[in-house]
Amino acid sequence: MTKKEIVRRISDRAELTQLKTKEIVQWTFDAIIDTLIKDGRIELRNFGVFEVRRRKARRARNPRTNDRVDVPEKNVVTFQPGKEMEEQVKQFAKPAEPKKKPRRGKKAVAESAVPAPEPELVGAGAEHEAATPVM
Repeated sequence: MTKKEIVRRISDRAELTQLKTKEIVQWTFDAIIDTLIKDGRIELRNFGVFEVRRRKARRARNPRTNDRVDVPEKNVVTFQPGKEMEEQVKQFAKPAEPKKKPRRGKKAVAESAVPAPEPELVGAGAEHEAATPVM
């Protein structure tokens, strides 16, 4: 789901214009970000807790070259869902489809090619459609 879809749902439900709803949704996101910057934590009851944590510097490995790389320390945002959200997600949620990265190489090019369109079927009735392709 995207921000645009969230705006559409809320505007329909609240009977507001999408433009006004988008502005309100953006204000909400901005308030969350500002609070994280200022306080490092925001707790939304029955939803969850966003928190800024410091990730320590570490040594990593570049998977392409196998070289060692120094990764500096940085701030990251973590989210811990609230009990009510977690229970509803466990009970009702459909798992998201994982994002698939396109494969590289000759095989990927062949697989990504657009397949030839199916021949259009013509016939007097449904029982004849499968038997008479148009050429």
